[in-house]
Parts: sequence; structure tokens; C-alpha cells
Amino acid sequence: MRYEEAYEGCQCKRLSQEEASQLLGVCSRTFRRYMCRHEESGLSGLLDKRLNQPWRHKAPVDEVMRLVELYTGRYRGWNVKHFHGWYRREHAGARSYSWVKTVL
Repeated sequence: MRYEEAYEGCQCKRLSQEEASQLLGVCSRTFRRYMCRHEESGLSGLLDKRLNQPWRHKAPVDEVMRLVELYTGRYRGWNVKHFHGWYRREHAGARSYSWVKTVL
């Protein structure tokens, strides 16, 4: 809602672009970018597109399931440090210790 107020104030000449950008807490160049995006595609153009993209380092679901099944089936009761060592050596696991610890 604050952007709409700043944009409206700038369009009605009540605020300069510099004042509107200070109101939002961004630099004037960023506010001009916001204005261009808003004019091109409306308020939906201001949404952060990075939030809709999958993270490129995220492990596939089948790898996570295989790790959990391996631990629960053959290595139940092992601590994560020992299991991770076997996972890397015997099962060619490429994930880090902290990732394995988080998954388990």
C-alpha cells in the first residue's frame, strides 16, 4: 500500500521522485525502476519473481526418499556421523554431512 501512495503522490506532483523514494526507504533509481514495472504490467510487475523459481541446489525428492529409506531400512540406530561416512563410501552419496543431518 505504501508504494501506491508514493506513486500516486508522485503522479499528482505532490511528491518528487526523490521524496517518494525516501518514503519507501529505497534509492531514487530503484523507485524509477518500480515505476517502469508498474506502468508496464501493473502491481503484479512489482512482485519478486525469485520467490516463484525453484532453488537450483535443492535435492530431488527421490534422492531424499532414497536416503531416508536407506537409513531406516539398513542403518537404523546409527548416529549421523557414521551413517554419513557409509553413505558417501558405499552408496556414492554426494551430499554434505549437514544436509544428511538435516534430512534425517
